[in-house]
Amino acid sequence: MTHPFLDLPPLSAARFASIEDRVARLLGTEQDVVIMQGEALLPLEGAIRAAAGPGTVALNVITGPYGQTFGNWLRDCGATVIDLAVPFHTAVTAEQIRAAFAERPDIDFVSLVHAEAATGNTNPVAEIGEAVREQGALFYLDAVASIGAEPVLPDAWGVDLCVIGAQKAMGGPAGVSAVSVSERAWARMAANPGAPRRSYLSLLDWKERWVDGGRKALLHAPAQLEMLALEACVEQIEAVGLDAVMARHAAAAGATRAGAVALGGGLEPYVYEAGEAAPVATTLRAPAGVVASELVARALSSDPALPLAAGGGALAKEMIRVNHYGVDAAVGVVQGCLAALGAALAEKGLTVDLAAARRAVENTWW
Repeated sequence: MTHPFLDLPPLSAARFASIEDRVARLLGTEQDVVIMQGEALLPLEGAIRAAAGPGTVALNVITGPYGQTFGNWLRDCGATVIDLAVPFHTAVTAEQIRAAFAERPDIDFVSLVHAEAATGNTNPVAEIGEAVREQGALFYLDAVASIGAEPVLPDAWGVDLCVIGAQKAMGGPAGVSAVSVSERAWARMAANPGAPRRSYLSLLDWKERWVDGGRKALLHAPAQLEMLALEACVEQIEAVGLDAVMARHAAAAGATRAGAVALGGGLEPYVYEAGEAAPVATTLRAPAGVVASELVARALSSDPALPLAAGGGALAKEMIRVNHYGVDAAVGVVQGCLAALGAALAEKGLTVDLAAARRAVENTWW
C-alpha cells in the first residue's frame, strides 16, 4: 500500500530556510534561528555542550525537573555549577539572581526554564534577563513549554540561546525543534574546544555548513513530514494571530484555576500565586489523604483522552496536572477535566460542587 505522504518530493534548502524565517518572526528575533531535526532535548543539550566547558561558571536555576537535567549536563561538560533551587510551587526572582551574582561575580552562564509544564510555574524572564545583562553572562533559556502560551522575546530579554519546541502550545510536531543563537553565543561556542563537532548535537556544524554557507545546502536529509507539520502550525498561528493563541491559553489557565477552587473537595492550586502560574498547564494539589496518581487514574477511566496527568516521581502523590495546551486550551476540555476530577473526588466521599465549577469556568473564560 502507498500513502501520499510517502511520495513527497524532497524538502528543498530554500523551503527549510523559509520555515526558519517564519519561526524567527514568531520569536521576534534578528538572531540566527536553526531548526534541529529532533525533539527539543536535542538543541537543549547541544546548546549547553557547545557553550559550556571546564572554564564555565554556571548559575543553574531549578524550578522543576528540567532545571535539574541542565545542571547535570553542565557538570558533565566540566563547568562549575551553582544551583539556585526554589520550591516548585513558586517562581525565581530577579533579586535572587542578583544575589547569586553578588556571591559569585565570576558567573558567566545562566540556565533557566521559562515555563515548567511539569510543575505549572513560570518565571519572569524579562526581569531576570535584565539582571543577567548587568552581569554580562550568557543567557540560556528553555522556552519549549512557553512559546505560544505566553510572550517569548529573545532579543528584548537578552537571551543568547533560546530553545523552543512546537509540541505544546503551538500545537505542532514533537520531532523538530529550534534554537535562536546570538552572535556572542556563536563566539562562545567557537572558542570552546569541547563543543561538539561532526555530531548530531553540533550547533557549530549548522553554523559553519548551513548559516555561513548562505543556507544553500542542508547538512543531511531533513525530517520532511515534521518540517511540513511545523510549517503548517506556524501558518495557523499566523492566521489566527499569536496574541489570540496566547490569550486562549491564558483563559484556559485562569478558568482551570478558578474552576478547581470552586469545585472544592480539597483541591487547590499547586502554584500559590496566579501570576507565577504557567498558562500552558495548571497543577493542582490533591486533598490530604488522597493520592494524586490514583485520583487521576480514576478520572481518566471515564475519558482516557482528557489531558490529565499526575506529577512525576515523588510528585505523583500530591500533584495533578491539567495540560490545557494546543487544541486542549478550550473551555470544553477544561470543563471535562474538572468534571472527571469532581466525580473521582465524590467517589472518595469528598464534597464537591460541579455546578459551581462549571459557572466559575464560564465566568472566568476570556
